[in-house]
Amino acid sequence: MSSFKNMLSARVIEFNGELEKVFQQNLDTPEVIIDAMRYSLFAGGKRLRPILMMETCRALEGDLEAIKPLAMGIEMIHTYSLIHDDLPAMDNDDLRRGKPTNHKVYGDAMAILAGDGLLNYAVETMLAGTQGLTGDGLINYLNAMKSIMGASGVLGMIGGQVADMLSEDKVIGLDEMDYIHLHKTAALLEACVQSGCLIAGAEPATQGRLISYSHRIGLAFQIVDDILDIEGTEADLGKPIGSDEKNNKSTFVSLYGLEASKLRVDELETEAIEMLKPIGERTVFLQELARYICRRQK
Repeated sequence: MSSFKNMLSARVIEFNGELEKVFQQNLDTPEVIIDAMRYSLFAGGKRLRPILMMETCRALEGDLEAIKPLAMGIEMIHTYSLIHDDLPAMDNDDLRRGKPTNHKVYGDAMAILAGDGLLNYAVETMLAGTQGLTGDGLINYLNAMKSIMGASGVLGMIGGQVADMLSEDKVIGLDEMDYIHLHKTAALLEACVQSGCLIAGAEPATQGRLISYSHRIGLAFQIVDDILDIEGTEADLGKPIGSDEKNNKSTFVSLYGLEASKLRVDELETEAIEMLKPIGERTVFLQELARYICRRQK
């Protein structure tokens, strides 16, 4: 696992360098909005989504240069969602990644605009990536972008967040819990994998296996979040623990208990890796990524 973590760190450093280039352009706008956008975007995120997207493409021997704008776009979208999640009207959190949340530094209004700015700039960045593409390459790229935007919207991440908010002060069942997890978290991970498949021109059977893999790591990611909200520490997580209980949210842990939750994560890890094995040795990094997601402590 340690060699994998070194590889992952190298990938993150490389990606951050590419992301910096997008913000080094001369952006003719009040400086404070760029500062607020950068504050959260470069606050030390794990970059799991863009890494997942690019490593899927790499495993399928796709064009990594072509997929970079999509990877940058999905990280901006993910970051905007965190800024908005932390707002007083949502989860009302004061810390994110060990730093004051965006609205605590820039105020509620500027934090809302920073999130809006990142969402819009994500689309601009992804559209800029179409330059020079033609034929099937352009069609595949646009379909990947469509997947990302769909997963980010009301049929994906936003819909999951709404369902999560509506579950406050209620006891919900497994079907509703799965809906929240699959839409709030797994949808973007699926879009990452699907984008990698599309850019690489993957066969339908291979794409199906990778999407099944993404569902499992997406569910596991959210269940681990629920576990860490109870067992983790503020120092490790970089944010307050116990926020689910504070907001009276039903979670996998509150419904089924810690031990059953940990067992489910183990099952999902095994299933995710099994989905990849028929594709071959090219998926070793993705297999290790599943283990990393399921065993993370922060």
